[in-house]
Amino acid sequence: MPVAARKPAVSPAGLTAVEIAAAVASGKTTCEAVARAHLARIEEREPQVLAWQYLNPDQVIEQARALDRKRVRGPLAGVPFGIKDIIDTCDMPTEMGSPIYAGHRPKGDATCVALSRKAGGVLMGKTVTTEFANRHPGKTRNPYDPTRTPGGSSSGSAAAVADGMVPLAIGTQTTGSTIRPASFCGVFGYRPTYGDLRCVGVKEAAGFLDTLGLLARSIEDIALYRDVLTGGAPQPIPEQPRAPRIGFCRTLFWPRVEPGTQKMIEDAAKKLAGAGATVKDVDLPAEFQDIEDTHLAISSYEFARNFTWEIENHWDKISETLRNNRLKHGLACSFERYRKARDNAERCRELLPQVMGDCDVLLTASAAGEAPVGLSLTGDASFCLTWTTTHVPCITLPVFKGPHGLPIGLQLVARRGADRELFAAARWAYNVLT
Repeated sequence: MPVAARKPAVSPAGLTAVEIAAAVASGKTTCEAVARAHLARIEEREPQVLAWQYLNPDQVIEQARALDRKRVRGPLAGVPFGIKDIIDTCDMPTEMGSPIYAGHRPKGDATCVALSRKAGGVLMGKTVTTEFANRHPGKTRNPYDPTRTPGGSSSGSAAAVADGMVPLAIGTQTTGSTIRPASFCGVFGYRPTYGDLRCVGVKEAAGFLDTLGLLARSIEDIALYRDVLTGGAPQPIPEQPRAPRIGFCRTLFWPRVEPGTQKMIEDAAKKLAGAGATVKDVDLPAEFQDIEDTHLAISSYEFARNFTWEIENHWDKISETLRNNRLKHGLACSFERYRKARDNAERCRELLPQVMGDCDVLLTASAAGEAPVGLSLTGDASFCLTWTTTHVPCITLPVFKGPHGLPIGLQLVARRGADRELFAAARWAYNVLT
């Protein structure tokens, strides 16, 4: 039987980011007390979960004490956060899940790290990533069952948030690297509209597709963190003016969804309709038939070119998983095939608003089902690639339990630029389904 991750006790380690920032601002707690509570949680659970690649408790306490000495703290005052280990940090290694970068120390912080610190956040450390945010898994276990994958590639970020080690973490997504682990670990995972959040200081996998990904235990925390990372003042999630119009989009990959998960999604659509939402089936047109090959050509071609130095100088330190999959395909992909794939991606992107019609959001699968048993693979990412390729924002909601009592997410997708409207619809749907 799986061992369920124990929920954090009612302490600073059990609070959301919004709650922590409010408690620190009101003087009910201190940044140091919050940091110590989360370090205690990590000490308790890290041997089982293995979410962290780099963690220095003394460094964490030093950051927290420095914030307590400041009078102006910011919207993330005292909030612990984790950073995927393909993202640069000036005072911690950035090793990218590869022996090639063992001990690598960047000179500065990535934009997302700098903005998080500026807002008063406490960087707890670097979370485990798959090798170069690709297929070869890291050491992290699913916090609900250590025999199962946490997903990838943002494995440590999702597991750390799920297990109460931090309320916020940053991952990335080139295919399904935020949505899938969030689904498997039972947290909220958000991929923003492409280009909205800066990726300076993040190791590029495929720039035509890459975005940051945010993981948290509440929609409000996701919205707050997005505001911090856009550099604006935090704004409340807008009220849903009416029950949303929802398009049930099974996509080409519906046959890959496990039958039990299919039923849960179909039942959720009925429940949302019963609560007042307008729910209708939405099908993708013929141009989307090749979306999987389109995504593969773009992601593999760009990845193989971006890693030319590593290929030429450290081929023996690259995993066979990466050599025989992403790199093999990418090196064989011609520029002409790549350009054709990009053209098809642009056509699909232009068509998607017509596909959505008057729908506010699309409802679709986040993953096939529960996290698979085994640690050598990170699960099927195909349920995310349509939305990654078309550059639209999406969020997965932790609303289902599978046959073994493990989490399964439900994904909502909005138009490009409609991220805040997505949060409003997601909050409405989450409240109905839980």
